[in-house]
Amino acid sequence: MNDKNWLVRVGDFFFKWRNFVFPVILVTLFLSFSPPAEYAGARWVEDIKDIMALCLVLAGLGFRVATIGWAYIKRGGLNKQVYADKLVTEGYFKLCRNPLYVGNMLIYSGIFIFHGHPFVVVAGIGLYWFIYETIIAAEEYFLKNKFGVDYDAYCAAVPRWKPDFSSYKEAVKGMSYSVTRAVAKDYTTIFNAILAIFAIELIEHYLHYSRENFVLTAQISAVCLSFMLAAVIIIKKMKKAGKLSA
Repeated sequence: MNDKNWLVRVGDFFFKWRNFVFPVILVTLFLSFSPPAEYAGARWVEDIKDIMALCLVLAGLGFRVATIGWAYIKRGGLNKQVYADKLVTEGYFKLCRNPLYVGNMLIYSGIFIFHGHPFVVVAGIGLYWFIYETIIAAEEYFLKNKFGVDYDAYCAAVPRWKPDFSSYKEAVKGMSYSVTRAVAKDYTTIFNAILAIFAIELIEHYLHYSRENFVLTAQISAVCLSFMLAAVIIIKKMKKAGKLSA
């Protein structure tokens, strides 16, 4: 008998297809609504909004890198289904139960706010939040059934979303931070976040600025992304050669 509620079943679906669903939502919103160049005729409001958005993206990337460097949990599951061979409760997983998803939500929220269209901001953040809530429900269902009272105790002690930084010293006590693991596991997330920011800038400059301005922005973007792509290729080769331990 399947005792999964609808939230868990939806979460199972999104867990399986999230690597397809998230990009499709992002691209669809970006292509359907153009980013504004100003608000109420004020360019400075747009500039402040962009700075705040970039801070969110950086905070999300930093939170993910910190999480993975201290303790990594494989989120890919097994055969695209929720799975865990052990209950990870150390490192940033002692601050909150879903630190990688906290990082993701900060990144995506920053990207949607950087885009700036009100519908994109509200719909994007709302949809991604809902999807992560369902995925978390599916993961909690699995973990509860596999780890029982140990998982119950973990849930009672550690919040689901909001990090409790008062537990930071205790969370990382006796642990060593792995820069190589953080880089090896999260370099694609960093590249994709930067790619999304550049894509928004290019769309905005194409729609709202002179051709000369757009061409300059495109050239700068191409140079920056070329360096980023080169870094990605180097990291991939180092991982394949066993020179960058994950």
